Amino acid sequence: MLIRDATAEEWPAIWSFMRQIVAAGETFPYDQDMDEVQGRDMWLSDAPGRTVVAVEADGTVLGSAKMGPNYGGPGAHVASASFMVDPAHWGKGAGRALSEHALEWARSEGYRAMQFNAVAESNTRAVALYRSLGFEVLATIPEGFRHPTEGYVGLHIMYCRLESS
Repeated sequence: MLIRDATAEEWPAIWSFMRQIVAAGETFPYDQDMDEVQGRDMWLSDAPGRTVVAVEADGTVLGSAKMGPNYGGPGAHVASASFMVDPAHWGKGAGRALSEHALEWARSEGYRAMQFNAVAESNTRAVALYRSLGFEVLATIPEGFRHPTEGYVGLHIMYCRLESS
């Protein structure tokens, strides 16, 4: 598996699984009726952000991540990231590889921490992955996420320090 910057030519592959994941409404607090233009504008990041893909040797896009500063100005030293893996390719390690890549990128860019603003507590696979990479749950907003089958569930704010000082 190779992780590299996403190209405009890969957008259709990203959108094919992004559309499916967003429409399901189980993991991201995005508008489930998001159209392709909105998705592209939101997902493909310009500097100082970055959008990457995880691809197999044959070029098949397994997943994608976008990363960059969580906020601007005095908060620009804290990074954030989002990850989507094509459900047809779950279990191949793309989520972990993308997450590790985002952390390495943030460290290399001088960010002091990475924060995830909205991780549905029902997304137990993602929560377990992030915890295994050093993230902690700072707070949970009770009933902050409306899951389509589980109802109102908590919404975690997760944090990982990237440097010791």
